[in-house]
Amino acid sequence: MKVIESLEELRRAQSSLHHPIGFVPTMGYLHAGHLSLVRQARQECTNVVVSIYVNPTQFGPQEDFTKYPRDLQRDLDLLGSEKVDLVWTPGDTLMYPPGYQTWVTVE
Repeated sequence: MKVIESLEELRRAQSSLHHPIGFVPTMGYLHAGHLSLVRQARQECTNVVVSIYVNPTQFGPQEDFTKYPRDLQRDLDLLGSEKVDLVWTPGDTLMYPPGYQTWVTVE
C-alpha cells in the first residue's frame, strides 16, 4: 500500500494503476461502513484508492473541527488489512490553496 500526500505524487501513482479504479473518499477515523465500501470497491475494481482528509468546510459553526477524531496510523493499518493500493492524505494547503474560488452551495 502506497501512502502519498501531494497532487504530483497522486498523478504519478494513478498513472500506474489499472482501470477500473475504485475510489473511497473519507475523513478518516475509519469504521465498518468505510471498510464495507473498500471491500465493495475491491470486488468491483482492479485497484482501490482511499483518501483521508478532514475537510474543515464540512463542519458547521456549532461543530468542533478540532475535536474530530484523527488516528492516521490506525486508519492505515485498517486499510493495509484490506489490501488498498493507494491512500491519498492531502493537506489543507493542497485542497484550499491561496486564492481558491470554487464553492458549491446547495439550496
